[in-house]
Amino acid sequence: MPAQGGAFVVFPRLHIITDSLDVVRGAVGHGPVAIQVRVKTGDRDAYQLTVAALALCRSAGALCLVDDRVGVALAAGADGVHVGAEDLPVAAARRVLGPAAILGATCRDPDSARAAVADGATYLGVGPVFATSTKIGLPPPIGPGGLAAVVAAVPGIPVIAIAGITAARIAAGLPGYGVAAISAIAADPAAATIEFLRVLAFRDGVAAGGAA
Repeated sequence: MPAQGGAFVVFPRLHIITDSLDVVRGAVGHGPVAIQVRVKTGDRDAYQLTVAALALCRSAGALCLVDDRVGVALAAGADGVHVGAEDLPVAAARRVLGPAAILGATCRDPDSARAAVADGATYLGVGPVFATSTKIGLPPPIGPGGLAAVVAAVPGIPVIAIAGITAARIAAGLPGYGVAAISAIAADPAAATIEFLRVLAFRDGVAAGGAA
């Protein structure tokens, strides 16, 4: 289940959540990205899309994760899974996946973040940081300050900001390791991916320069 051939030496800072192969085709091949397959229908549909997405990701050296469905990820041979607050518990997912697979967990505060890491999470998806219409029923946004609190609570763990993420908000100094994008990528996946990767690289360069 881990990435093959040593392609993913650096964990991607840009995660793209999608149920569209067209988005996957447009997004891969421009730099290090993780594709997270999120399908709202049944396991069969999720499996078929994951297999197709995985083929595109492998040819481009991109990471392929599956949202929620541990069995689908295992069956398809994906690189890992992301579980949300209502999905399989992190510790249970880790037991099923084994020690090598990538396992992401959704958190929104320092306590839940520390618990997820203790249970075996590889990285954290934190939010919603901003308001979004992509998914209904979300709790109130935690804002950049709430995101920064989680980052401080789990040093060394990649924290990916989720919900309402735009290139402008990254450029303004959004804290954390990286970001996850959904609707901001959909209209023009290639151009949006390139722009997201550009502003992430610029932000990281400014941060490194400021620390020197």
